[in-house]
Amino acid sequence: MRGLVLLINNNVRSRIIYHALANEFSIDAVVREEKVARSTFLKRRFKKLGWRTLLGQGVFETCIVPWLRRETAAREGDILWEYGMDEGPIPAECVIDVSSVNDDRTLTLLKDLSPRVVVVNGTRILEERLLNAIDAVFLNTHVGITPFYRGVHGGYWALVARDPEHCGVTIHKIDKGIDTGAIVAHALIKPTAADNFSTYPLLQIANAIPLLRRAIRDALDGKLETLPAPAGRSKLWSHPTAYQYLKHRVTLGVR
Repeated sequence: MRGLVLLINNNVRSRIIYHALANEFSIDAVVREEKVARSTFLKRRFKKLGWRTLLGQGVFETCIVPWLRRETAAREGDILWEYGMDEGPIPAECVIDVSSVNDDRTLTLLKDLSPRVVVVNGTRILEERLLNAIDAVFLNTHVGITPFYRGVHGGYWALVARDPEHCGVTIHKIDKGIDTGAIVAHALIKPTAADNFSTYPLLQIANAIPLLRRAIRDALDGKLETLPAPAGRSKLWSHPTAYQYLKHRVTLGVR
């Protein structure tokens, strides 16, 4: 099978997705974008959330997240082994590095290759000119159940909300919104007592991979179908602050 391009960043989940797809599909190109400059990232978040929230999120990310990763290091290895996931580097010869996935270089590449399916993971929001440049299905793996848990850390926020029936992952088409595209598939996860904030996304990706493979096959065959969005409030979630995380861990037992 041909006609597949990946647009990714350089995190663990993107590498896992690459290896999972490379085992079944012929990938025409892997476009990997650089991480957003820290100063730019902080300015955007400050403008959107304010300094109190920004500070709390910074403390969480720099002080608490490393501790959580150490806490579940063995569990992460178990999940990778259980689901047969490969987090190793993508072969350098397969990768085209760009400063932003919305660069003209990406646009030109997509027009030249004209893939039938574009799989996206971890990148900036795609500009409309990119989405409209080719007649292809753009698919995203979102670690949350849309439309209820758009944004980031959807599994974690579902557990905080005492909403385990919406703790999971979504495969959806990409539109100009943030995780608002037509839903292709949902899957739920059931974290164990050994899991925490650091391993929820790994469980979500593990359960998403079979759905993503099936969606790609269907899209390549021209028979991809979408699901109606479930009724309920659509909400965009952000990163927890240190205070929020510690409060939810102590009062709700959500790790």
